[in-house]
Amino acid sequence: MKAVAIEEFGGPEGLAVIDIPGPVPARGQVLIASEAIGVGGVDVMIRSGALAAYGFREGHVPGGEVAGTVTAVGDGVDPAWVGQRVWAFTGTGGGYVEQAIAPIGEVLPLPASLSAVDAVTLGSSGVVAHFGLAHAHFSSGEAVLVRGAAGSIGIMTVQLAARGGAGAVAVTTSSPERGRRLRDLGATHVLDRSGAGGPDDPPGYDVIIDVVAGEDMPSFFDRLNPNGRLVVVGAVGGQPRADFGTRLMSAFQKSMSFAAFSAATVAEPARRAVRMEQFAAAGRGELQTVVHEVLPLEQAVLAHQKMDAGEVFGRIVLTP
Repeated sequence: MKAVAIEEFGGPEGLAVIDIPGPVPARGQVLIASEAIGVGGVDVMIRSGALAAYGFREGHVPGGEVAGTVTAVGDGVDPAWVGQRVWAFTGTGGGYVEQAIAPIGEVLPLPASLSAVDAVTLGSSGVVAHFGLAHAHFSSGEAVLVRGAAGSIGIMTVQLAARGGAGAVAVTTSSPERGRRLRDLGATHVLDRSGAGGPDDPPGYDVIIDVVAGEDMPSFFDRLNPNGRLVVVGAVGGQPRADFGTRLMSAFQKSMSFAAFSAATVAEPARRAVRMEQFAAAGRGELQTVVHEVLPLEQAVLAHQKMDAGEVFGRIVLTP
């Protein structure tokens, strides 16, 4: 079958379409004929070599989520899964393929009203947004800032904060056009990437959900209200400066908090329950999935070029 692998760390040109043997599901696994493959920020970081210290090597097949139809099951899996349309989390890779393997515990049936493309646009990002807000102890009436709101995680965080009764939902983004689109999704205030906005913007925020991190992250501590919480849920901008904690300590009397959050720390049943609820809500039109573009699997290089250029609003999806 065809797959896309990282032949060389660095730019998108290091990705290549290769032929590999078709997989066979082992015990507790299913085989899925992929119809849609999500392209995520973590794929870009792995491809660049930024996560090589975590064990990723050249030759790795990226991609963490797929949607399609189950075609075979391994031992210990109910054969009734065969023929079902599903979404699946493949882990830290293995998704840029025509046929994907996933553990049955990370496989969910899709409602008939939700397409495979919409499923991979929502599946991982919705869970990160939900539990990221929970990790920040967000409650109704609080002012929320979403930093890096134009990606799939940011878009879902905006919607969930608005649905949760936030007193204000501010976003940072790169253009007025993106700001208008984010307002349509529930944002009430639009700031530029530095956090600058207008005179009517909230003076401070109770919760900041940060998808970017990077060197500018510590400056956003200054935007927190007393007892405010900043939670990093992504690092598409790279690592913050090593001394970023000094900014918190210099405002000791404001009792502000910093945390990092990964959905990997959430128990599987809880992740599963939230995904099922969000898939159903999206199928009813209560949550909007934002697809930037659908490209063939063979154009994974182009997808990553668009990601690197900051052109993507929502999610790029690959189709075999």
